[in-house]
Amino acid sequence: MICSVRTMCIRGIQGNVVTAEAYISNGMPGFEIVGLPDAAVKEARERVRAAVRSSGMNFPVSRITVNLAPASLKKSGTHFDLPILLAILAASGQVRRPRQDCAFLGEVALDGTVRRVSGVLPMVLAAKREGIRSVFVPAENAAEATLAHGPAVYPISSIRQLADGLNGEIQLREEPIWVPNGETAEQLDFKDVLGQEKVKRALEVAAAGGHNVLLIGPPGSGKSMLSKRLPSILPDMTWEEALEVTQVYSVLGLLSEQHPLVAQRPFRAPHHTLSASAMTGGGQTPKPGEISLAHHGVLFLDELPEFHRDVLEVLRAPIEDGEVTITRAAGSITLPSRFMLVGAMNPCRCGWYGHPSGRCRCTKQQVEKYVEKISGPMLDRMDLHVNVPSVEFEAMRRREKAESSADVKARVNAARDIQKQRFSGTNITCNAQMIPAMVGEFCTLDAAGEKLLKGAFERLGLTARSHDRLLRVARTIADLDGSEKIEAHHLAEAIQYRNTDILQG
Repeated sequence: MICSVRTMCIRGIQGNVVTAEAYISNGMPGFEIVGLPDAAVKEARERVRAAVRSSGMNFPVSRITVNLAPASLKKSGTHFDLPILLAILAASGQVRRPRQDCAFLGEVALDGTVRRVSGVLPMVLAAKREGIRSVFVPAENAAEATLAHGPAVYPISSIRQLADGLNGEIQLREEPIWVPNGETAEQLDFKDVLGQEKVKRALEVAAAGGHNVLLIGPPGSGKSMLSKRLPSILPDMTWEEALEVTQVYSVLGLLSEQHPLVAQRPFRAPHHTLSASAMTGGGQTPKPGEISLAHHGVLFLDELPEFHRDVLEVLRAPIEDGEVTITRAAGSITLPSRFMLVGAMNPCRCGWYGHPSGRCRCTKQQVEKYVEKISGPMLDRMDLHVNVPSVEFEAMRRREKAESSADVKARVNAARDIQKQRFSGTNITCNAQMIPAMVGEFCTLDAAGEKLLKGAFERLGLTARSHDRLLRVARTIADLDGSEKIEAHHLAEAIQYRNTDILQG
């Protein structure tokens, strides 16, 4: 007897339809799984055999061959357990054959219960594209599966429940679409930061336009404190953005049953000892890395010069393209990676170069060697270079509260609304993503602005890339000011943020 059951697999963060075909024949008893399965899929043989018997059903004492088609696509993960088990039970006549517009996902335990798996959301989205009308998933994954707003989702707790439901002995209930309850995690607030008003202004500009920022200053000046509060002034994610981010977290198994949707912009702060593969993603079965986990959010690299050179250099293409392509022997996958890069560094190894206290004892050669760890191309991709001086005593003792993140966010949202109207009908969402043709269209200057830009271009030695990035920042400052045109003072503020002299103290 032959029976086929539809399921899904994950490649990167994209789902693909897979068919589990079970063939039961006479001959020496055996159980083989073919179709490029990995070790986890091959181990399904023992889990499936024990789960069937624990559920009070008979495991066929025959020769069983299970093929996962298409055979050319590598299969990995434990979510194939449920479709393999169901195909065997249907082929042996113990349950009714499922319809072809149904798909099944889930790991089975030895006692016959069904456990949660990773990557359910992208797989259900793929099922939606393929016209599948019903998906049967572990009960713990049911809320996540409903986010696809597509197929009917049926939560499964055990093999016995699924078999009785398919045989018509019980009625399987459909999972209602999960709706956020409005509760959000409390975020760090800018009102807790004393002083540093110029740095706060720079971060406001960065948030309004989605620009990359490099913060340079001595220890204890507040670089990390300010960076961790940046997400609190970023605009709320749209449903489409939240769904994209949630798919990445789903593949890595970072979602919970209570909170299946990533509703707040991610903030990732990896340690400087991570590898290039951990940053971009990879592995024998390629998985998303830190830059994909920061998609539509913030990637914060503290102590930037301490990161390995190859780790920083792999960021160059994703910063420009908003995606990263990983190539391995098994093939290539493309992962999303549109993030704001925020770097923080000291002016020298001891951190006090140029400080009025004169406590730095680094030589000029040591300072240059430290700063040279950040390559020119990486510095060119940082839209704002911001000096973060030590906080003055008067600012620390000031009693009045600083401006809250909510007030800053209101101005950022107003600027983003202007950008949404400007880029309506395109896939561009903020000024930082403008292509060169858009820069020429939306970043025009008057005569005074042209003269100012020419002087800055020659004095600062700007490249073509930094020239366009400078105009994008000026466009964002004008949007924050509610100005239709870029005025000379908007451009002057943008030029101030391109001052690389702070890297030499």
